[in-house]
Amino acid sequence: MIKDFLNKVYGSGVVCASLRGQRGTPYLSEEELGALRDARLRQIVKYAADTVPYYQNLFRKEGIDPQSIKTVDDLRRIPLVEKPTVRKNPGLFISTSRRGKSSIAFTTSGSTGEPSTIHHDHDSLLANIAYGERERFVLSTMCGKRFGLREAYIVRPRSTITKVWEYYQKHTFASSSRPRLLLDVLQPIEQIVDAINSFRPDILVGYGSYLEALFRTLRFKGTQMHLPRVLFYGAECMTDPGREFIEREFGVPVLSMYNAVEAFKIGFHCEARHGFHLHDDLCHVRIMSANGADVPAGDKGQVVISNLVNRGTVLLNYRLGDVASLATGKCSCGRVLPMLSELEGRVEDILFLTNGGFVHPRAVWAVLSQRNEVLKYQLIQHEPERFELRLATVDYQSYQLVVGAILADLGRLLGGSAAIDCEYYTALEPEASGKFRPVVSKCKQGVPV
Repeated sequence: MIKDFLNKVYGSGVVCASLRGQRGTPYLSEEELGALRDARLRQIVKYAADTVPYYQNLFRKEGIDPQSIKTVDDLRRIPLVEKPTVRKNPGLFISTSRRGKSSIAFTTSGSTGEPSTIHHDHDSLLANIAYGERERFVLSTMCGKRFGLREAYIVRPRSTITKVWEYYQKHTFASSSRPRLLLDVLQPIEQIVDAINSFRPDILVGYGSYLEALFRTLRFKGTQMHLPRVLFYGAECMTDPGREFIEREFGVPVLSMYNAVEAFKIGFHCEARHGFHLHDDLCHVRIMSANGADVPAGDKGQVVISNLVNRGTVLLNYRLGDVASLATGKCSCGRVLPMLSELEGRVEDILFLTNGGFVHPRAVWAVLSQRNEVLKYQLIQHEPERFELRLATVDYQSYQLVVGAILADLGRLLGGSAAIDCEYYTALEPEASGKFRPVVSKCKQGVPV
């Protein structure tokens, strides 16, 4: 008990120490913001050179003097890091320091491919609460109140956000100060609506494609649900028509955050909602071509990040996999943070059913991810009740062992009248774009509009 109490005292102290100036940081001058960012860059590069095996080897092999990396422009000297490299060799990117050795492991969902394991150190996890004040300022402004905001989250069980919350409950006193409702993305829509009507949240948070499908289904069925003051989504994108539909038909402003397991703070929407303000002092973003050249502002390219605050898994010039473009102008809100004017993240296909309901891809993932024999899968909806399941397993014997139970579970999820054809694959390849969609709907007539 004493140890738990002391952990909370320490954790709350880190949060309080990091809170100072967070609301004002986005409004600093470009010179002040750049100085803060570059100072953190120099610190993380030195830390990587001293304690991270991958960068120790890379700097030695490439003849890179860590002291020569003084500003973000000098990041051009460091070769890009690809996702498969980190996925296959996660230990090489974890610091051998005390902070690295005690860091907490988080695993990407793997819902669009193979999962990766990323470690975050304790202090950066705690400071993340303080960094969130930048986004909370926007939400409190739009909700018209700073304190007592009621938040409802519709997320996947054991997602990164729930694991982070559990950590905060054990290590801070502030974790339970806000009214918060946690809902399971796998719950039937009727239960979701009932819970929201009972809790009456000011802010509703969830996956972009799920929230779009939820509000389209509400309109399609004529279901009445308590409307939050703000809709806030992350993890995957919402379509532009979906956002416009929600704001037009329901009058609820839609905002988004841009984050990843590799970097908990990348960008956020402000009140104007015209692009993502980038947390440049926490995670520097470059937009690059496929061959590794910087792309001019306004042109599309691949997102490459350098996390400047995490001392667990250190990632510099890491190709995240999203497509975006840097804005050429400034936002009317007055924040000087650089901006992404366009972001093409993951947009999941929703499976709309003949009964007016829908199934989110995370529900399909929940069925398949529990089977260790399954290496990769793809579920394709050809017609409202006709599906094709492609399973890549370790061998054909494993396929025969699990296919019956998987089809039974999917049948319950998709409805008793759903026909599912299943076939064994040794491997499943991505699309020509390089992306892989585990759930694909080719059936558009069942989508509520």
